[in-house]
Amino acid sequence: SYKKPEVAEQFKALKPDLQVMAFVTLFVPEEFLNIPTYGSIQYHPSLLPAYRGASAINWPIIKGEKETGLSIFWPDNGLDTGAVLLQKKTPISDKDTLGTVYFDRLFPMGVEAMLESVDLVKAGKAPRIKQDESKATYEGRCGPDNARIDWGKPWEQIDRLIRGCNPAPGAWATINGVKLKIFDATPMPAKDPKGIAGKIGEVVAIDGDGFTVVCADGRFKVTRVQADGPKVSAAEFASTSKLATGTRFA
Repeated sequence: SYKKPEVAEQFKALKPDLQVMAFVTLFVPEEFLNIPTYGSIQYHPSLLPAYRGASAINWPIIKGEKETGLSIFWPDNGLDTGAVLLQKKTPISDKDTLGTVYFDRLFPMGVEAMLESVDLVKAGKAPRIKQDESKATYEGRCGPDNARIDWGKPWEQIDRLIRGCNPAPGAWATINGVKLKIFDATPMPAKDPKGIAGKIGEVVAIDGDGFTVVCADGRFKVTRVQADGPKVSAAEFASTSKLATGTRFA
């Protein structure tokens, strides 16, 4: 724990110039942050002050944002409230998942941004831009309770939820008493929602590519899922679980 005096003393003995915090899951008190000569800098995967907190990549996708990014900031005793050193932006496409946004962009961008930040600190040119509290948002952790699919919602909301929870925590729904996580599903919006055949949450087709489920204003072709074991194709799940058309998600 960073709150233990002996830990702080051990850190002081190193005579650090700068503490670089790339991935932080524990609270670090301000007294500890101030031990290095030039303080501490931290990576956060959102454009602060928006989306403070532990699930800063999930929520922008789920809420339909068109852009996100990363911040390198000077942490303090608040939750992602410290002054900003620099930020980088990246668009969110209608195909992006949590995985693509992070692994393809925010992670490599973050490495470059952290190196750039260290150089700025070293050169004595690192800014401290105060966050605008009037624009601050905090959504909390995106967990299983947030990831349940309501097939009665519009297709756009369901699509964003599935993508924003892929790979974690995994958007899910229950069918035949089985909690089924859905990772890949293609939306098929209806031209006329009133003309959709089938009931909300009903499996209306099964083929070699997966199965099709009805939502409020269209359908989804589900292609990759996970029940109790590893991720499998939706077609394999349908076969092994003997899924039949007409079955409805609970």
